[in-house]
Amino acid sequence: MKLPVIDRAALDRHLPILGWARSYDRNVFTSDMVAAVIVTIMLIPQSLAYALLAGLPAEMGLYASILPLVAYAIFGTSRALAVGPVAVVSLMTAAAVGNLGLSSPAEYAAAAITLAFISGVILTVMGVLRLGFLANFLSHPVIAGFITASGILIATSQLKHVLGIEAHGHSLVDLVGSLIAHLPDTNLITLAIGAATVGFLFWVRKGLKPLLLKAGLKPRLADILAKAGPVAAVASTTLAVWAFDLAEKGVKIVGEVPTGLPPLTLPSFSSEVWSSLFVSALLISVIGFVESVSVAQTLAAKKRQRIVPDQELVGLGTANIAASLSGGYPVTGGFARSVVNYDAGAETPAAGAYTAVGILIAALVLTPLLFFLPKATLAATIIVAVLSLVDFSILQKAWSYSKVDFAAVASTILLTLGFGVEVGVSAGVILSIALFLYKTSRPHVAEVGVVPGTQHFRNVLRHRVETHPAVVTLRVDESLYFANARFLEDMVLDRVINDAPLRHVVLMCSAVNEIDMSALESLEAINTRLDEMGIKLHLSEVKGPVMDRLKRSHFLEDLTGKVFLSQYDAVRELVGTQTQAAE
Repeated sequence: MKLPVIDRAALDRHLPILGWARSYDRNVFTSDMVAAVIVTIMLIPQSLAYALLAGLPAEMGLYASILPLVAYAIFGTSRALAVGPVAVVSLMTAAAVGNLGLSSPAEYAAAAITLAFISGVILTVMGVLRLGFLANFLSHPVIAGFITASGILIATSQLKHVLGIEAHGHSLVDLVGSLIAHLPDTNLITLAIGAATVGFLFWVRKGLKPLLLKAGLKPRLADILAKAGPVAAVASTTLAVWAFDLAEKGVKIVGEVPTGLPPLTLPSFSSEVWSSLFVSALLISVIGFVESVSVAQTLAAKKRQRIVPDQELVGLGTANIAASLSGGYPVTGGFARSVVNYDAGAETPAAGAYTAVGILIAALVLTPLLFFLPKATLAATIIVAVLSLVDFSILQKAWSYSKVDFAAVASTILLTLGFGVEVGVSAGVILSIALFLYKTSRPHVAEVGVVPGTQHFRNVLRHRVETHPAVVTLRVDESLYFANARFLEDMVLDRVINDAPLRHVVLMCSAVNEIDMSALESLEAINTRLDEMGIKLHLSEVKGPVMDRLKRSHFLEDLTGKVFLSQYDAVRELVGTQTQAAE
């Protein structure tokens, strides 16, 4: 009996860990460990803070930073992407679960766990079916607008913790109105803690590392200490609350955080819960994937590495499934965290697994020390982190480049701020698709002529070119499909009407990559109408795959003209024919 032959390449493709693990050595281990230490220091306060943002117990942030990192290390392809809770996904989780109207904290947490599982299943299935291309329908300007608006919403939502008051709402108007209404209830001690922490964290980001370098510390140590700024803020404010008994004076604290390993949890399989959460899970999956892939591709390019988007879907999907099975909530790759991971020298995804070990140690040992941690400190951590996401320059860039893109970006920002994150991201998806359809439904079609002394053809409106009254060449600069087929048909017929000397129309197809059934029918209609006018239709520079598709139809048999290999050949033959006819 023969043993089955293992396809090593296929195995490496589905389990990327097998590829980089073969060349793993002591030097790589050292680099990964140093990066893991730095990211762990950064991730502990962030995990707690983002769980707070999602409306979940603080420990769920830690749980979401353990097994998901291990799962991504096995199935992910990016060497530097750091997976875990992030601000935008945490906000979307709060909006999705909040819409269910649950009153019990246990039910709320169970819904977040189920949301992570559904998102994981969606991402994994998309990866297996190689559907990563679907994320391309979200335009980057629209994503940038959504993230900017989300950053504003997140920062505004955390002001209640900095002020020590109650405030609710999913839109900017509701949040600001609620904050103003409760402003007289501000706890001054809480405000002092929150404001001081915000100021300290902003200073740490810009000023601490240069100060440490000036003091003579080595760059790597200075970088680690600078990244430990949030930990210092957590430690100092927690100590202050404990020492001065500030909880008794109205300062809200995290309270008891369970100590121990992440619990084994199972999502709900209720059809009612799944139907309520599915759309939100789909939106979280798409946004998380787009953000992760953008970061991963940027960092991979710096080291001339590559990622596999479809396998990234599987990596993120298994990470979310792992989160749902270990008491966590939806996760994705974080921008700031991944950049820190890269800058700290991470060489392989093992750095993420080592980070998970660091978070696990924190969950086992450090959680009792978090009892007196003020929520204002976590809120300040979120505010400082998300304000880096706010980038209004995208509006100026879009305005100067394309008014259509500007309208899409501005609409996404306004809808997100005005109606909440789910409406905003849904609008972003719809606007991105609508923008694509609008642009491609009106393809650029240029009448071209030959540049004197060359075989090159250029737009008659932009260059000095030679043309012949009996021959018109129209260069189609877009693939032809149902949305633009009628546009081309109308344009061709408008051009030939009342042009008596015209005898030949050539469609130059050098930029046409696809012709669908609707476009084929339009070409047949153009061929018939031109024939009735005594004009022949020709094609030139048709690509191989497009020609193969045309050969499977009757179009080429019915075509009144010819298909030319090059536009120059077409003009030379057709102009020569007309010259002979005139003679």
